[in-house]
Amino acid sequence: MELLAYRERFPILRETTYLINHSLGAMPAEAERRLAEYARTWATRGIRAWGEGWWAMPMTVGDQIGRIVGAPPGSVVMHQNVTVAEAIVLSCFDFRDEGARNRIVFEEPNFPSVRYLHQAQAARGAEIVVCPDDAAVVEAIDERTLLVPISHVLFRNGEIQDVEAIVGRAHEAGAYVLLDAYQSAGIVPLDVTALDVDFAVGGSVKWLCGGPGAGWLYVRPDLAARLEPTYVGWQAHARPFAFEPELEYAEGAARFLTGTPNVPALYAATAGYDLIEEIGVERIREGSLRQTELLIRLCDEAGFEVGSPRDPARRGGTVTVRVPEFEAVHKELAERSILCDFRPDAGLRLGPHYYNTEEELVFAVQQIAEIVESGAYERHLGAVARF
Repeated sequence: MELLAYRERFPILRETTYLINHSLGAMPAEAERRLAEYARTWATRGIRAWGEGWWAMPMTVGDQIGRIVGAPPGSVVMHQNVTVAEAIVLSCFDFRDEGARNRIVFEEPNFPSVRYLHQAQAARGAEIVVCPDDAAVVEAIDERTLLVPISHVLFRNGEIQDVEAIVGRAHEAGAYVLLDAYQSAGIVPLDVTALDVDFAVGGSVKWLCGGPGAGWLYVRPDLAARLEPTYVGWQAHARPFAFEPELEYAEGAARFLTGTPNVPALYAATAGYDLIEEIGVERIREGSLRQTELLIRLCDEAGFEVGSPRDPARRGGTVTVRVPEFEAVHKELAERSILCDFRPDAGLRLGPHYYNTEEELVFAVQQIAEIVESGAYERHLGAVARF
C-alpha cells in the first residue's frame, strides 16, 4: 500500500497542511472509534471492564510499543507522560548514599520538562553536570556518574545524537543510560535492545499519532528484576487485589507501574501504533528522509537559513528554518491553515509525516516566502506560541 493512501485515515488533512507532527501527530479517524468503544465498554460492562482488559492495558499496550522500539515482551509499561516515567526511574536511586555515585550528566538541549526533573534532583543530593552537546557528554562521564539522560533526537533542531558512543562510555564507567526517544519513535528506526540502553522513555503525542496521556517506559529486563523504585503504586504490587499492607514488588517492568492507569488515553493511542506497525518504521524513515531533503532544498532556494543537520544520518524528522520574525510568520501560516510551530533560538519547525505530500511541502515553503516578501507577517508582530 502506498504511503499516501493512508491520508484518508486522517481527517485533519482534508482541511489543513499539517506539518506539526513533531509536536502533535494527526489523529487517525480510528482513534475516535476506539474512544467510543471505551465509552461503550464503561457504559455496558462497568466494573467488569477492569477484569476484561482495562487493568492489563499498561502492559499489553506497552508490548505494542515494545514491538516498535525493539524491546522484548514485558519490558515496557505505559504512564501518563515522560516526566512521570523518568521520575520513577530516578526514584530507584539514593543520591545521598555516602561514597556512592551521585552525578547526573546530560545535554543542555534536552527537552525542558525532563531537564527540570533532573535539575531538581540536586535537592536529593545529586551533582548535576550539564554539557553543550553529545560529544561533551561522553567526555564528562566518569566513575562518579550514576545516570546519563540523553535525547535520541533533539527537539529544537531534529538532530540525532550519538547514542552508541554515550552508551559505550557510560557502561565502561558503570553508569546507567536513560534514552528519551520522544522525537524518534515512529519516525527514526530504534532498537533499544541493540543500543543496550538501560532505560528508555517516549510518548504518543508526536510521530506515533497516539495523542496525549500515553507515555511509555522501557526497563532493561535484568535491571527490572533487581531495581526497586520508590515512586510506586498498587499496580506495581505482586498481588494488587490482595490489598496487603506491605509492598512486595511485581516481577519485571510491572514493578515500575504506579496507580490506576489512564485507560481512555490507551484506547486512543493504539490506533496510531497500529498504523506504525503496519507500515514499518524503516519504510517511514525512507519517506521522511526524502521529505526533509526536499524541505532543505526548497528553503535553500528561498534563501532561508536551515538549522537542522544536512547529513541524513544525523537528521530526524524535523526541519528547522530561521526566517525574519518567525513567530509572526508562524501566526500568519496558521491563519492560512498551514500548521507548524516555532521554538526560541530555532525558528520555524516543519515536521512532515508519511501521509504528507511533496506538493504540501512545496506549498508551505512558497507560502513562507510570500509571507516574508510581502510583509504579511507584520500584523502579527509580538505573537507568542503557547503550543
